[in-house]
Amino acid sequence: MGEYIKIPAVLMRGGTSKGVYLLAQDLPEDLLLRDKVILDIYGSPDVRQINGIGGADPLTSKVAIVAASDRENVDVDYTFGYVGIKDAVVDYEGNCGNMSSGVGPFAIGRGLVTITEPITKVRIYNTNTKKVIVAEIPVKDGEVVTEGDYAIDGVPGTGAKIVLNFLNSGGSKTGKLLPTGNVIDEIRLQCGKKVRVSLVDAANPSVFVKAIDIGLTGVELPQDTETKPEILEIMEDIRTTAAVMMGLAASKEQVGPAVPKVAFVSAPQEYVTINGVTVKANDVDLVARTKAMAVMHKAYAVTGGICVSTAALIEGTVVNEIVSERAKRSGIVRVGHPSGILDFEINLEKEQKNWHLSKAGVSRTAKPIMDGQVYVSRKVFTKD
Repeated sequence: MGEYIKIPAVLMRGGTSKGVYLLAQDLPEDLLLRDKVILDIYGSPDVRQINGIGGADPLTSKVAIVAASDRENVDVDYTFGYVGIKDAVVDYEGNCGNMSSGVGPFAIGRGLVTITEPITKVRIYNTNTKKVIVAEIPVKDGEVVTEGDYAIDGVPGTGAKIVLNFLNSGGSKTGKLLPTGNVIDEIRLQCGKKVRVSLVDAANPSVFVKAIDIGLTGVELPQDTETKPEILEIMEDIRTTAAVMMGLAASKEQVGPAVPKVAFVSAPQEYVTINGVTVKANDVDLVARTKAMAVMHKAYAVTGGICVSTAALIEGTVVNEIVSERAKRSGIVRVGHPSGILDFEINLEKEQKNWHLSKAGVSRTAKPIMDGQVYVSRKVFTKD
């Protein structure tokens, strides 16, 4: 195998996503070369990613780069990347909460963290958002526990429960929980229609619009976008306009594919998931649909879920207008998505006129799939 360089890697499912977890020390220091290596690992660019481990789906084309941290009160640094499928790009603009759930188990397995049984707390610094995540990882006999009875929608079977606490995650990219200072803004769609939106930055910046205001029911599924591509077109129009308003890009054409997020929301209502399961209206506090890069998300991003849940508890937002009263009282928001339900516990306080998000909690599972070495062509390291 002299034509290849072998790099240690762990393929792991984190939440409803899947990707390769790599140690930063095993990758080139040059960032451009590092991205070329990652693209080669995934087989990108190619719609099938047939030459790599990518699954030709945005939810399985993700990478986590981990390193021991020298930051105070932090165990590891973690960088997340969306790996392009058709495009030769690795996007580092935002974090992925689902992939975050695999960082703790990976760090423990690589000996980067001192083990404490039965729960090892791993303090993770996410370089994308410059925020800290505290992961609570179950451990027994010196090893991470992956088997358990905790189930998450969008993943078959059960696993050991991993609790993620996102600390002070407001203003992850813009520096402000409300980037424009408003709970409601108005934007004009390309068709000329004006719609009310809320721009919120918690864990990842996002823009929210009521489904009814863009001619949707709120319970659309990913397959519906195949017959109605205008759904994705409207979402992208809203997303890129909001990005400029948030100061994330100078123009709509310069907006990256991953950040900000966009979602349309509706009040609790009954719907059927992509797996044919009926979700009852009284089992959720709101219904939301978001995008994963260029397609509708089959579930819901954890960071996006933190943001929509936070928006739901901020008085006056479009999400707050449709969320259940139960969620407003409890601070626990159950988000209905195409694969089921995702729960978030939000600690949000209002300090004079400003809102402060001290903690956002969510539970996930993670499963290691393969531990070994990936083969990267030597040509990647030599050609221009």
